[in-house]
Amino acid sequence: MNRKKLQKLTDTLTKSCKHFNKYEVNCLITLFYNLVGDAAERSGAVVGLDRNAFRNILHVTFRMTDDMIMDRVFRGFDRDNDGCVNVSEWVQGLSLFLRGTLEEKMKYCFEVFDLNGDGFISKEEMFHMLKNSLLKQPSEEDPDEGIKDLVEITLKKMDQDHDGKLSYTDYENAVREETLLLEAFGPCLPDPKSQMEFEAQVFKDPHEFHDI
Repeated sequence: MNRKKLQKLTDTLTKSCKHFNKYEVNCLITLFYNLVGDAAERSGAVVGLDRNAFRNILHVTFRMTDDMIMDRVFRGFDRDNDGCVNVSEWVQGLSLFLRGTLEEKMKYCFEVFDLNGDGFISKEEMFHMLKNSLLKQPSEEDPDEGIKDLVEITLKKMDQDHDGKLSYTDYENAVREETLLLEAFGPCLPDPKSQMEFEAQVFKDPHEFHDI
């Protein structure tokens, strides 16, 4: 990408991006095109990170291991649902992912956990996600029973209107009381250590981003 284009893109994204300054936006754009590679040069093609490339970044850089959650995070970034994260989705997504306010992170996590997009997190969705994210412990008991119990405990704690599912209001109130519940159904934000490492590396020199 030539300098003029990069400058323009940086300016546009800095304006619409709350949590990064111009230098940081520039570093993230540079990193994006490094990751996408030569595809960026072939104009006309959709330039972006597909699901696999994106999941690889989540896995290697942010130590995520849960396939279902990684898929949901990809959808959270891919705002136009075209199967690719483009450069503006990348910068906007990372702005929230790395530095979002509690308000922004709650909305994002709720969307990740609301698997069918109906505005509620149902018992089935909780069961599905918890079963996926908990390590399988070999034991005599039926592990599904333990997860069902966990769903009931979580509901008791978070379902304030007692309708057997979590609305955004239930979730928000519970998280404001206890922030640990933000990622109650699986890790969908970076842990502080990998976030610091990513920022230290990328904002120093995006060309030297070795981890991927």
